[in-house]
Amino acid sequence: MNRVDRLLALIVFLQSRRFTTAEEMARHFGLSVRTIYRDLAALGEAGVPIAAEAGVGYTLMKGYHLPPVSFTVEEASALVTGGVLVAHFTDASLRAGMDAALLKIRATLSRDHQERVATLERNLGAYMGETPPSQADLGPLQQALAHRQVVRLHYRDGGKSEPTGRTVEPLGLVYCFARWHLIAWCRTQGDYHDFRTDRMRQVTVLDETFAPREGFHIEAFVRSKMPDTPTRARVKFAPLAAERAKREWWLGVVGEERIRTRRFSCDTECSASALASRSRSWPSAAACSVPRTATAPSRTKPAAFWKATSTQAVTSSTPPTTTSSASPRP
Repeated sequence: MNRVDRLLALIVFLQSRRFTTAEEMARHFGLSVRTIYRDLAALGEAGVPIAAEAGVGYTLMKGYHLPPVSFTVEEASALVTGGVLVAHFTDASLRAGMDAALLKIRATLSRDHQERVATLERNLGAYMGETPPSQADLGPLQQALAHRQVVRLHYRDGGKSEPTGRTVEPLGLVYCFARWHLIAWCRTQGDYHDFRTDRMRQVTVLDETFAPREGFHIEAFVRSKMPDTPTRARVKFAPLAAERAKREWWLGVVGEERIRTRRFSCDTECSASALASRSRSWPSAAACSVPRTATAPSRTKPAAFWKATSTQAVTSSTPPTTTSSASPRP
């Protein structure tokens, strides 16, 4: 950051707070306290009205503002909420930009609105059921997407241990199944492809640009990659586990029924292989059945895993039982 940008950022920092100290500014910008004193003196010489109060810190004189960018407190609160989600679902390359943007937004608010937004920010959070994997920086991929720049990847395909080189034209970034996916035209394979960012080992944005691909729609591409040949399944859950299933089963629950054993029966439509895979995450589901098959539905112990195909019902190697299981945390 050059000095002009730093001085402007210092004004924004001062404007976003009632009072701040030289030590706080030094920590925020990664500078020495002496450098902060020099920058404050330079701003004063340029006509920026900075007031100092012994034992309290520095503040901008009342009435001084940078050219206004108007936000209501509701708009600022919505952006703060977005910042929390960015912090949990993206990486450091985007979090730094979001932090800088929120700092500017807070600077445009009145003092009482700043306090309200700060209170909201302190009490917002996002829970992730699993630790996200390490992934490629999203910043360069966004840049390539915005400027239609060709990208060279070292990419490891599923089931392979070594990455291979790919040259791609990025067409979209999608967050799905707890992963970021780069949807791109792969020049190496001559087809559209879904590249998971956690499998990228190296990303190089080239100077070469490409023309838009007419007729490509990212929503249609994503839908085309979803499993087809739906199989309707009925699964029995403890009440709290049923709530979790409704939240986490990405294809959706199409029906729900309370049964006399204090469990819920949920109907869902999916491919059989997807049902088998996802069921491993629901250990307190008691039974699963796939209608229109020769084998009757089975009731299993809660800890049993299910295996299903499109031609046979769910079965288990454990003896039948009618006992209820403890519900996991929702």
